[in-house]
Amino acid sequence: MKRIAALTMARNDDFYLRKWVEYYGAQLGRENLYIFLDGLDQVVGDFCAGTHAQAVEKIGSQVIEAEKGRLRFLSGKAAELLSAGYDLVIGVDADEFIVVDPKLGLTLPEYLSTLRIKDSISALGLDFGQKLGEEEAIREDEPFLHQRHYAQLGTRYTKPSIIAKPLVWGSGFHRIKGHNFHIAKDLYLFHFGYFDWERIQARYADQDRMDQGWGGHMHKRSRTIRLVTEKKALDFERWTKFARRCQTVCRPPYAWNKPGMMELKIVVRIPDRFRDLV
Repeated sequence: MKRIAALTMARNDDFYLRKWVEYYGAQLGRENLYIFLDGLDQVVGDFCAGTHAQAVEKIGSQVIEAEKGRLRFLSGKAAELLSAGYDLVIGVDADEFIVVDPKLGLTLPEYLSTLRIKDSISALGLDFGQKLGEEEAIREDEPFLHQRHYAQLGTRYTKPSIIAKPLVWGSGFHRIKGHNFHIAKDLYLFHFGYFDWERIQARYADQDRMDQGWGGHMHKRSRTIRLVTEKKALDFERWTKFARRCQTVCRPPYAWNKPGMMELKIVVRIPDRFRDLV
């Protein structure tokens, strides 16, 4: 079995970080989780017990500057972990969960151990929204996938999140500088950052985020809720297969090492077999 670490950086995000620790801790072992809190004013929560969690100097004051610095920092930490004996390092945000299709009957490390990964591997991204009128506000005491059933098949969350050697991630883990990406079959990245209207509104009220320039970003990403509310959900099996092929072939003209999908807006309903994963 391959030795696998997961790392992330968060600020004022205990809601997602708690779930992140719970999920990746169960998959990889808490001793293989590396968490960096952005700012010495941050406090490591009790839920991080058993992980490698620490507060570090705050990186940047504006979103673009901070993102570049954050990923340089995390790329360096990933390189250290690989040099220390890990076979793979997973780098994701606290609201992102890499899952294996339950139909395979494999855990995440079991699945990744079957792959020959030279540089990196990507999971197919699904951006979850809230279907207004059908899905209620999210509850912390229930699994996310008991409460959310619809996601957009976009390119933004098909990320080269899993690396097998020291590499440099671009902002948001969206690409690896100077390297292509490869999308694994039956592997998905579930993004839950904008899956609840009430939480989006609360983030607009977070002055720390607004001061860093996150307002425009959150407004743009909240479109996912409108998409899953208004568009008819399509078949998961058919359209995830299409998206994987399309994103492998199509590339945006401004970045050959990012996936493209011809601006298609496809919403799918997540099969019930996933409901107990996150």
